[in-house]
Amino acid sequence: MMLRIPQVLTPAQLANFRDVLARATWADGRETAGEQSRRAKHNLQLAEDSPEAVELGAVVLKALAVSPAFMSAALPLKVFPPLFNRYRPGMDFGAHIDNAVRVSAVGVRYRTDLSATLFLTDPASYEGGELVIEDGYEPRRVKLPAGDLILYPATTVHRVEPVTAGERWASFFWVQSMVADGGRRALLHDLDRAIAAARADLGDDHAASVSLVGAYHNLVRMWCEV
Repeated sequence: MMLRIPQVLTPAQLANFRDVLARATWADGRETAGEQSRRAKHNLQLAEDSPEAVELGAVVLKALAVSPAFMSAALPLKVFPPLFNRYRPGMDFGAHIDNAVRVSAVGVRYRTDLSATLFLTDPASYEGGELVIEDGYEPRRVKLPAGDLILYPATTVHRVEPVTAGERWASFFWVQSMVADGGRRALLHDLDRAIAAARADLGDDHAASVSLVGAYHNLVRMWCEV
């Protein structure tokens, strides 16, 4: 399942992010890449434990925690501390699959069930830089407004096309879900949306709404890992 989540960050938050990132010290992104990714990665990145990454990452995590769409789709158990990258003209990230397990700067392990990219720059301010995700028969080309997030399975082959003008800034991270199986997670997301529709049409106390909520929680109880 692939999901676009709009307006995760507010315009004021985005302006602050861009101000902080413009003053930050950037390093070669290959320093934090896995063996396969290192050969394909050509970008800049903030150190995971840099003050800027820690400060802005905390803002991202708080925004995710109050996003109903993210919580419903991801069912997060753990979210890897958000990282930040920067693509200047000529930079790209070739086709790769994210590592199955990531280890944070403090040694915490995360199984990467879902990958996420949070766009931080106006798409009109740079050329190229599309996130291309191999999803079924046709690749998905993603270039979202600043503040929007794309959530997609970490099992997919994906790449970032070369930036040809301007700069592309983004935050990226991974999610370890309480429900590891992607098919089950997608079913729960569909059921959650059906519950919202039933409540809106019938009310919270209607027998159908109560039954759907019960089915949802019983499935989560059956499938979740905590």
